Order: sequence, then C-alpha cells, then structure tokens
Amino acid sequence: MQIGALTDTLVMGASMQDFFEHGLNDAVFGASLYANIFLAGATLLLLMWLGRNVKDPRSQLIIVSVMGISAVSIASYSGLASGLTLSILEMPEGHGMEGATQVLETSDGTVEEDGTMVLWGRYLTWTFSTPFILLALGLIAGSNITKIFTAIIFDIGIMVTGLAAALTTSSHLMRWWWYALSCVYFLVVIYILLVEWPEDAKAAGTYEIFNTLKWLTVITWFGYAVFWALGNEGLAIFETAVVTSWGYSVLDIVSKYALSIIIVIWVRDNIDIVSGGAEYGATSDAIPADD
Repeated sequence: MQIGALTDTLVMGASMQDFFEHGLNDAVFGASLYANIFLAGATLLLLMWLGRNVKDPRSQLIIVSVMGISAVSIASYSGLASGLTLSILEMPEGHGMEGATQVLETSDGTVEEDGTMVLWGRYLTWTFSTPFILLALGLIAGSNITKIFTAIIFDIGIMVTGLAAALTTSSHLMRWWWYALSCVYFLVVIYILLVEWPEDAKAAGTYEIFNTLKWLTVITWFGYAVFWALGNEGLAIFETAVVTSWGYSVLDIVSKYALSIIIVIWVRDNIDIVSGGAEYGATSDAIPADD
C-alpha cells in the first residue's frame, strides 16, 4: 500500500485540514501539541548551549543522544498539529467508546465523525525517541553494548505493539492482546533499568545520578501505560482525546525534556567519570579519573 493510500485510510472521513484547524480552534487540545513543539525546540537549543564546550567523544555521544529526543519530538508533534498523524477510528464492539462521535472544530463550523480521535503519531515519537533515552542511560551506567542493544530492541517492541493496540479496530480483545504484549516487552526494559544497569552503574561510579534518572524514567514510563489503559484508547475512563493527549504531553515534558537537561548538566560537570572507565568504553583522549 502506498503512503498516500495508508494516510487516506487512517484519516477516514475527516480531512487533514479538519484536524489541523481543530488543533487551532480547540485551545485546550491544541495547547497539548503546540506547547511541546515549543518546549522541545527550546530544550534542544539549551542542550546545544550546555554541551558546546564538551570535547570528550563519549560525553558527546550521550549529549547527542538526548538531543535526538527533542529533535524527534519537534517533528512528531508537528505531525500531530498538522493533522498528518491523527485519525478518527470507530472502536469495536465492547469498547467503552463504541458508537462514540468525535466533533472537530473547524473554520467552517463543526465536523462530526463516528469514532474517537486517536493520536497515533505519538507512537512514532516514542519509537524513535525512547531508544535515545535508553542509549544515554546505558552509557551513563557504563553498561555493555549487549545490554544496551537488548533494552533498545525490546523498547521498540513496546512502541510497535502499542501502535498496533491503538489502531486495531477488528476486535476489542485483540486491542488488549497487543497491549498485554507491549507490557511484556516493557517489563524486560524495566528489568534492565532496575536490576542490570544499577549494578553496572555501581562499578562505573555513576550510581547516584543513574538512580535518579532510573526512577524518573521508570515512574513516567509506567504513567504512559496507565494513561493508555484509562484513556479513550483503553477503558475510556478518560473519554475525551483531550485528557489523554494532555496526560501524554505532561509525561513527555518530564520524561524527555527535564530528563535531557539533567543528563547534559551532569555529563558536562563529570566528564572525568564518564570517560574514565577503561572497561566500559574509555575514549582515546579521556581525562583520567581521580584516584
């Protein structure tokens, strides 16, 4: 299937322009998208400035990794704001939003479509941005390439199966099957974060900062899983896409931008620790760690 045909299928009756205008006319919903475009851009510029004098290659890799988080977020939220990665989908029998109607506020009035709004572009964001988070955390922990690669592979699995859960309309049960499979992959990543990497961080001398980053990541990532289950894509306790969108947006602000700033400030001030581990990838021009 060509990309254009896939887009037409996902958009259904509402046009991309309708979604774009809805984001402009519904201030609460639109703010959840445009605020993140601004914050991602501001964070990216701040990270560039904070890391401008870092010369150590390993430290630079960590900084560039977290810069990638904001870079991906700018593109992703632009896709949502433009209407490119939004859809109105009719939920299957048994779903809390079965028979729901979505109203879009456009310049010509309102457009009503059967179904509920799904912001599936967020899954693209997470597929490309969360591996950067794990790469940075793995490098700070001083972990080996195998553990880092394992965490990233299962992380991508979380996002792809989450996307499948959001887009499956053939069966209510299959939506939850995809969600359960995503949670299984999620537990693999959590195990690495809570069990494997803390031990590596102790050996690398980075346990204190890693412990902070670890809990910030684990708590917010659990938040995403909870919001999916409670939001309009899951149990529909939060029926409107606005609540779900803002929930994800707030979690993005903490788990991406705040995390990135903490990481870059720490790396900038602790280059000797980052580059000093001969067993976990010291750089050729590394500054020796103090005895």
